[in-house]
Amino acid sequence: MNPLSSIAHPAVTVHDIDDPATVNAGIELLEQDAVQLQAQPLRARRVTVRLATATAVYHASNLRLRTRTSAHAGQLAYVVFGPQARGTVNGLLVRPGMMLAVAPETEATFVIDSGWESMSFLIPPQCLGEHLAGRQRDREFHPPEGVEALQVDEARARVLYDWGKRLVDAAMLDPALFNEYATEREAAQAELIETLLAALEVAHDFEPGRGDRTRQAQSRIVRIAEDHALSLPGANIYVTDLCKAAGVSERSLEYAFKAVMGLTPVAYLTRLRLHRVRQALLAAAPGSTSVSTEALRWGFWHFGEFARAYKECFGEYPSDTLLGQMQCPENP
Repeated sequence: MNPLSSIAHPAVTVHDIDDPATVNAGIELLEQDAVQLQAQPLRARRVTVRLATATAVYHASNLRLRTRTSAHAGQLAYVVFGPQARGTVNGLLVRPGMMLAVAPETEATFVIDSGWESMSFLIPPQCLGEHLAGRQRDREFHPPEGVEALQVDEARARVLYDWGKRLVDAAMLDPALFNEYATEREAAQAELIETLLAALEVAHDFEPGRGDRTRQAQSRIVRIAEDHALSLPGANIYVTDLCKAAGVSERSLEYAFKAVMGLTPVAYLTRLRLHRVRQALLAAAPGSTSVSTEALRWGFWHFGEFARAYKECFGEYPSDTLLGQMQCPENP
């Protein structure tokens, strides 16, 4: 075995996440934005196993969440789901045999339910291309455009998920095996490529049904309304504004938010802005901001109601968040 002399990151990292504002900690290949949709303690986990040039990422959550996730430049993403995973991706229901193929720097919106588990495999396009060229099948390789939902034989999809979960379990049990030796990572990557290509060989485009198309349309309405609210952080946003931005009636707007997020438009966007305030407070340098400054920046002018809503959402008052950040070791 050849010991690895130097790496920018450990090959194996485990992050237990109890705060959606810290969802990006410790992962350099993905960009995520998370909103917690239930006011209960969050217990999520991300395990990252870096191989030679590919990376396997396991996600699990005990609560309903909305995440907007994209892989960085130079990384294709292939996603398969655990047998108990329930949720939607850009409005499509997750179901047995579904697999995602996602282009680099392309955002996918996940709304996941409790008990969620998924495996994401991040792979440079040239890596797959080289393997297919070696098989004289390189003309068959068509990188995904945007977020592509694929239908795979259910057994093949389960094999790929189970392979990834076994890799993660082995890496957690003995991280030194991957952290210290390049040959183990290279061998695991070769096996990953073989398993992934076997699944892709029988994959075809997913054909959405009528219900899928309705949910996709509702997901687009929510996305437009959310983007509109985020583009005007300090403004008071009303249902009328959201209807105009999305080009829909009030009833359609309400139906879309309740179907996708399980919340009314006002309730969800209030929660979204509370998350933005929390991110700002957690990122604040000593003396750089105040609770009232960040509250006003995100449209909260009634500080008493804001503080109560913040505590209901995160289990502490915003002043406690800021005080804890000021006193943490990184901010003495």
